[in-house]
Amino acid sequence: MGRYRKWGWGLGIASVTAVTAFSLASWQANATPSTPPASPAAAADQARVSDPSPVPEAATGTGSDPLTTGEVDKARAAALTPQLAADAQDVTGKAGPEYLAAELDADGGRQAELYYYDYKSEKLFKQVVDLKTGKLAKSYSAAGMQPPASPQEAKVALELFVANPLSADFKEAYRKATGQTFNGTDGIEPIAHIYTAKPADQGANQCGKSRCVQLIVKTADGHFINVTEIVVDLSGRTVARLK
Repeated sequence: MGRYRKWGWGLGIASVTAVTAFSLASWQANATPSTPPASPAAAADQARVSDPSPVPEAATGTGSDPLTTGEVDKARAAALTPQLAADAQDVTGKAGPEYLAAELDADGGRQAELYYYDYKSEKLFKQVVDLKTGKLAKSYSAAGMQPPASPQEAKVALELFVANPLSADFKEAYRKATGQTFNGTDGIEPIAHIYTAKPADQGANQCGKSRCVQLIVKTADGHFINVTEIVVDLSGRTVARLK
């Protein structure tokens, strides 16, 4: 079971809709010379062990094998219907939904479950693609469901944050950690965690209906700066400090 399936798609969600007809082998090398090599030439003659070349990825998997890159690409092409591509909107405001993740559903005869977020309707879409036929088998949508953020969403959240006056403390923390003045987001890795409002929240009580994240920022030289007191509302493109 994947991390998304636990939400119980199709069970008690009124807004959900369905569309009909959608090793490397381990190895070990032990070489223990009985005596040290007598000379550089002798050392050069000793057998050397090198890492094996990576095994090329299979085009398709079988059974419960993880989805291959090729399978994900094919599934995404089938999952992004013309209607969804035209009607939905991603985190940057462009046409088309925000792609989040793909998972395997081996129980259904090897199907790919793809997850998208539409910022226009504030809904999560789950598109199920039959990998054998390459066709969309089922489609679901639901409001109020907030799966983990995509890399693009993390990047946009960081850009919104550093452009806001509330980032002043972060920029000072960055200077102390790195010894350099903050000069843009190049080389910085944002780690975004979805935030859902708690009853006592002030400043971010819309989060859950809106898509919001908290950030931890990794600098280019490996420092981590925690700014989780800040919430970035990706839907409303606002930044707030939790109170």
